[in-house]
Amino acid sequence: MIPIILDMDPGIDDAVALSIALTNPNFDIKLLTSVAGNVSVDKTTANLLKLTTFFNRQEVPVAKGASKPLKKAFVDASYIHGASGMPGYDFETPKNQAIAQDAVSAMAETLMASVEPITVVATGSYTNIAQLIQQYPEALSHIKRFVLMGGSLSGGNVSSVAEFNVFTDPDAADIVFTSGIDIVMIGLDVTLKALLSLQTIDDVAKLGESGKMLHQLMTAYGDTEADGKPMHDVNTICYLLAPEFYTVTDYWVDVITQGPAAGATVADTQNRWSQGRKNVHVATDIDAAAFEKWFVAQIPNMNKQLEGEE
Repeated sequence: MIPIILDMDPGIDDAVALSIALTNPNFDIKLLTSVAGNVSVDKTTANLLKLTTFFNRQEVPVAKGASKPLKKAFVDASYIHGASGMPGYDFETPKNQAIAQDAVSAMAETLMASVEPITVVATGSYTNIAQLIQQYPEALSHIKRFVLMGGSLSGGNVSSVAEFNVFTDPDAADIVFTSGIDIVMIGLDVTLKALLSLQTIDDVAKLGESGKMLHQLMTAYGDTEADGKPMHDVNTICYLLAPEFYTVTDYWVDVITQGPAAGATVADTQNRWSQGRKNVHVATDIDAAAFEKWFVAQIPNMNKQLEGEE
């Protein structure tokens, strides 16, 4: 099993990613942490609790994280994800509550207590993990790697150059990218290719209660391309389970923190200034057909979890 901490801002694509992670037997989820991003941190925390209740995984601790970026003003993406962050499905009231500990100290404690290094998956802004790096340097050796949804080498989705997660808190992203910790960046270069066709999304509705829930969330999702809908954050989970789907290239990547290019992730693709150094494994291509097939194949695990099967 892969021990992981998931730092998220659900958000519809986060919710779909978490649905897979909570129900796939290959993951040992040590902690879920929330961050402001797609919607406010109160709502992202509530959404984590809704999903752990839905899948009968209330034993997984949920810790509330940062309510705003390190420096810039917070602006959400409710125009894409709806006011609640997870519209379309009527979730029951969560049976669990967030732990009293804040996300950053809970991360540090979880890392320090682990016998083996933990992979930290971040699918929202990186405010929590930047604070972890700054406040708990003694915990960093317990991180195996960061697997991040965010960034782009080929243009942005909130500006001409910036992807939403990095744009939301570029100062945090800069801290993470210069931390020296092993990083896999899965950005728009692949997530805009890893589309679920509208037909596939309709077909998912027929696959039990989990499929119904996913279908209703994905149908409400405002992020739509000509050939389908990108489930950006799902790629972090897919990468951990099926890395062979991805083409990954090592680059030195800088984060622009100010000005009209704020949030841009700039790779030294021509080795002009990095002097041969590399700090990020960047996913640059994907077998999109394999991704879509893999996604559909995860839903039976979800239904088994709902039915209480081992």
